[in-house]
Amino acid sequence: MSQQADNQDRPWLDPDAEPFIKVQGVTKKFGPFTAVDNVDLQIYRGELFCLLGGSGCGKTTLLRMLAGFETPTSGTIYIDGAEMSQVPPYERPVNMMFQSYALFPHMTVEQNVAYGLKRDGVAKADIAMRVSEMLKMVELTPFSKRKPHQLSGGQRQRVALARALVKQPKVLLLDEPLGALDKRLREQTQFELMNIQDQLGITFVVVTHDQEEAMTLSTRIAVMDEGRFVQIGTPTEIYESPDTRFVADFIGSANMFEGRIVENGADHVVVRVSDPRIEFFIDHGMSIKEGTKVWIAVRPEKIKISKNAPTESGANQIQGTVLGVGYLGNLSTYRVQAGSAKVVDVTHPNQSRPKGDRHAVDWDDQVYLSWDPSSAVVLTK
Repeated sequence: MSQQADNQDRPWLDPDAEPFIKVQGVTKKFGPFTAVDNVDLQIYRGELFCLLGGSGCGKTTLLRMLAGFETPTSGTIYIDGAEMSQVPPYERPVNMMFQSYALFPHMTVEQNVAYGLKRDGVAKADIAMRVSEMLKMVELTPFSKRKPHQLSGGQRQRVALARALVKQPKVLLLDEPLGALDKRLREQTQFELMNIQDQLGITFVVVTHDQEEAMTLSTRIAVMDEGRFVQIGTPTEIYESPDTRFVADFIGSANMFEGRIVENGADHVVVRVSDPRIEFFIDHGMSIKEGTKVWIAVRPEKIKISKNAPTESGANQIQGTVLGVGYLGNLSTYRVQAGSAKVVDVTHPNQSRPKGDRHAVDWDDQVYLSWDPSSAVVLTK
């Protein structure tokens, strides 16, 4: 793939690409409390962008400022090249899908979807055509005459989505759009949402606290904490190369080890950990002085577990005792006591059926853990 083609799919890599949404130095205060703290953000046309963080981190406040429901205390917001500070919500080229869906209970599905178009004075023939097309896209045509109480949670979610999209906004803002659905339906709906966004080419900005949902849906993720962005990147970048301990621990799970740099070569780094006594060999150099305190993050799925001792001793391996086993069907999780105070989490795919209820690695087994030199991430903060 050429660099030009790659930049078309990933416009944030193109220095000449113009952001579709631009947030510059935006702060929002509620009295003495700062909900959003001097953030900058660029979102490109056609992205499915996620704002991810825990409760109270500022993500919904930022979404409401994009919608015009909140006014920044300072800073500016641009959408499609236009500055939004003096533009009221109803004149912005955006629509918002609320977590509660906010459907009108006395209206049918098609009446709910048509409501915004009627308010805008769109011709009846155009309304009928656009509503029909949208209901077909979200696969609700057979339910057009039903009321919201006659629908499942997933169907109500699609009605709300159709109502938000039928007005053909340039940007769709979604606040925890799948939060009311059960796990299986949520996973199914994630892919439906992605397909609809891809068909329409509309820029989606999604607020969620669900890491798995953000990883599945998004082209890029902005991780928020205490009103600021702590990292912005693709799901792969956020997961595989976290910038901080917070991101490493918030996105998925990670085993964290504290140690010091004892060797820093051009193509490798060695970090020594005291409890448990272990050396990490990382297969790339870093601009960090020897003796510097660092943290090493290793994802549970990157760690190999075996009852057989490795043929050679050295770095990136440790011995321990299995404290617990969790069988989840497709994979098993292990908690391994690897030092006086350190417990290491390991996950392993179940690629073959166990014989009886005895696991290949079980409670109280002595095991050996190991990982590749490329699996560990060095963090300085």
